Amino acid sequence: QVQLVESGGGLVQPGGSLRLSCAASGSIISINAMGWYRRAPGKQRELVDTITAGGGTNYLDSVNGRFTIARDNAKNTVYLKINSLKPEDAAVYYCNADLIPATDPFRYRESWGQGTLVTVSS
Repeated sequence: QVQLVESGGGLVQPGGSLRLSCAASGSIISINAMGWYRRAPGKQRELVDTITAGGGTNYLDSVNGRFTIARDNAKNTVYLKINSLKPEDAAVYYCNADLIPATDPFRYRESWGQGTLVTVSS
């Protein structure tokens, strides 16, 4: 069974930094895109940043220059370095992966982590 496990969330002061990690485990044949979404209280989930196996990225305009996504393909892990945190960045951050599991090797499937909470407060 495939699992995505996030870590690294927490309470940070405005202007502070965090690094989120997400590791995919289980019987995985291939992973295409991995990335991060977030849901703030009272808002819909939104894409934050994604990265393909080849390194191509797609990100939310408001995080440009402050968030940096990286990926270790050998470890099936994606990272999100968050700098200059703002109160509006507070949300539950979810890891997402588009992957082929060994249990269904004929198509990509979307998998989600449980989420990690980022709180921004002084």
